[in-house]
Amino acid sequence: MKVGITLPQVGELATRENVIELAKTAEAEDVDSLWVLDRLLWPLKPQTPYRGTKDGTLPVSAQNVFDPLELLTFAAANTEKIALGTSVIDMLFHNPIILGRRFATVDVLSQGRVICGLGIGWSRDEYQACNIPFKYRGKRAIEFVEVLKRIWMDDVVEFKGEFYNIPASKIGPKPIQKPYPPIYLGGWSSKTFPRIIKNEANGWLASMGVGIASLDYLHNNIRMLKDKATRTNKNKNNFRVFVLAYPQTDSKYSKSGERILLNGTIDQIGSDMQKIKEMGVDHIILCYLFSKENKDPKKTVRLTKQLSDFAR
Repeated sequence: MKVGITLPQVGELATRENVIELAKTAEAEDVDSLWVLDRLLWPLKPQTPYRGTKDGTLPVSAQNVFDPLELLTFAAANTEKIALGTSVIDMLFHNPIILGRRFATVDVLSQGRVICGLGIGWSRDEYQACNIPFKYRGKRAIEFVEVLKRIWMDDVVEFKGEFYNIPASKIGPKPIQKPYPPIYLGGWSSKTFPRIIKNEANGWLASMGVGIASLDYLHNNIRMLKDKATRTNKNKNNFRVFVLAYPQTDSKYSKSGERILLNGTIDQIGSDMQKIKEMGVDHIILCYLFSKENKDPKKTVRLTKQLSDFAR
């Protein structure tokens, strides 16, 4: 199982110096990948409560967020070989032509290192700010991914759909990776897996964040994805699984007294990671956004290296 790490993208830690130090150190220590998230707004009165806080507001650090693709471009310029992924870009907040060109640009400038993680978001405030209807977002997402593929593959791009239309045009640059950068779709709803299969994405990007505290829950969903692929006459092995995880070494326990998943000692977190690997997960992304370990980029990478020993 490969191991990635998130860049210092939000809050006070989002500085030029921290990004350079973490990116270079991670590559020097043979971490497999660097990752970014997508966050548009910090609404004062959220229409959709954030599940990670009692009052439903986002963490204060989310008031200051570097743009994901600009940050990946900067990381690409300061590294040579480490993979660069988005976990995730909320695709519907973007125009597919513009987003497709931005991803292709990063892929060209990084010499083919981009991993395209896409989601549909959950915040009604962000949908409102982008002037995109919250309704039919799943259906719109299926068409969006199809448009992206056309932009990346076709010499002449022409598309006439329900949500997007492109007159016959030349659109470049094309990505270095062929036929296009690997695409992973995030989400936990019952409609996520049909979207992955219908779009023939490379796989699923699962988040072990707020509300996802059970290894059994993850395992059952992985089986569900593989089963749905088989039932639709697709090769289940063509759909890989990435996991975004939030490790914390300050032992935390739930109200019932049970240890919270991926919290505890290094050995306890490592044991969780080994179990995740045994489920057939291909790549785990470690995010220290809510952890005391995120204060120093070198310490963050050092912890990642320790945990990597359990995943290899």
